[in-house]
Amino acid sequence: MFLLKESLGSFVSLFFPHCCVVCGSLLAKGEQCICTACNIRLPRTDYHLEKENPVEQMFWGKMEVERGTSFFFYKKGSDFRKILHLLKYGGRKDIGEAMGRYVACELSLSDFFQGIDVIVPVPLHEKKQRMRGYNQSECIAHGISLVTHIPMDAHSVSRTQNTATQTQKSTFDRWENVDSVFVLRDPDAFVGKHVLIVDDVLTTGATIASCASAFNGVDGVRVSVLTLAKAE
Repeated sequence: MFLLKESLGSFVSLFFPHCCVVCGSLLAKGEQCICTACNIRLPRTDYHLEKENPVEQMFWGKMEVERGTSFFFYKKGSDFRKILHLLKYGGRKDIGEAMGRYVACELSLSDFFQGIDVIVPVPLHEKKQRMRGYNQSECIAHGISLVTHIPMDAHSVSRTQNTATQTQKSTFDRWENVDSVFVLRDPDAFVGKHVLIVDDVLTTGATIASCASAFNGVDGVRVSVLTLAKAE
């Protein structure tokens, strides 16, 4: 019954993008991607209000993080997984930008974005991006940039290896899978900058830490982390 309900919801969202991607109800004027009722029910982390929160703690001993947060909790079987599934596999890149704006509007009420100079989405390998047609993390970052007016740089960091999907991998395998796969094209452009790395889902932190390692050796660079969701 759940699979049938999810399939019908995904079908409706794919062909009728003015429906809520979570519950399938028609969106009212001013609503984007999700309806107000589902937005209220969204399992937010509110980690941006906590110092040394669980997202930041995930990177202790692996990389230096100025700030870190995820917008909502992601759980398999939850209706809210449709947000990520349609964004990543359903061709609904509009979901990324819309959710990015939601994230930015809420986090802007705090000091989370204060002092950040540039937003860098975690890149896909060019082959995978051609197949998918877009980078879901870039869509999220673009939405954040539109609200905060912080510039987005989707070109300076590149992914040199087309690694296998992280889904179903163990924690060790996830870290090994993305070890040293990102490179920074122009390190001098980031000297003294505060970089916000944006991704769709935070599971073990392996991909983000590997992406952040591209900035190693850049004088005075600082790194913060923001993901749309955090796996439970």
